[in-house]
Amino acid sequence: MIFCVEDDRNIRELLVYTLSTTGYQAQGFDSGKELFQELKNNRPELILLDIMLPGEDGYAILDKLKANSSTKEIPVIMVTAKGAEFDKVKGLDAGADDYITKPFGMMEFLARVKAVLRRSGQKQGEKELHCGSLTILVERHEVQENGRLVELTLKEFEVLKYLVENKGIVLTRDQLLGHVWGYDFDGETRTVDVHIRSLRQKLGDAGALIETVRGVGYRIGELK
Repeated sequence: MIFCVEDDRNIRELLVYTLSTTGYQAQGFDSGKELFQELKNNRPELILLDIMLPGEDGYAILDKLKANSSTKEIPVIMVTAKGAEFDKVKGLDAGADDYITKPFGMMEFLARVKAVLRRSGQKQGEKELHCGSLTILVERHEVQENGRLVELTLKEFEVLKYLVENKGIVLTRDQLLGHVWGYDFDGETRTVDVHIRSLRQKLGDAGALIETVRGVGYRIGELK
């Protein structure tokens, strides 16, 4: 998914349409406020960011993205009419991965998008899982909630990881027991309930992401 933050409706729709017709999923926003609201639920592969926006400008939005551990690795391309060298240097120094000046051709635009996505894919060595405000760094066995490190036991980590890997799917207690503890585990299904309760407490506000499906088991989804 590629997010496009552009307050000019015609340009925004053109960029989203161009991306959609060339095999990408894209979603448009007309302000940073809308972008950050959606980032609570979804993590895009790339953000296209205008500078002159209502409310916070593109530089302020970029600073926020790079200051947050859950969004700092998302590549950003500045797409703007501000073509002065000073503006380009300011954007790139702030962490933007590329800077495209309007007006531009669609073929050049797509080539630059592909180049940034290719570089980003090469840099990402560690698998990350995302759900709402949660980020799971799989190889490090690390969980962050809105950038806050959450201390979990190994089994709590495995339960959360399994739920997030199956986001939106109801998992029975037996499935959780089998995957996390092994099919020869001799304990009762109450073991799962105890770990879920502990997870909810440790995850703070994000604990509400874990839903109890009465008579079946548990599911992790997005906050409504």
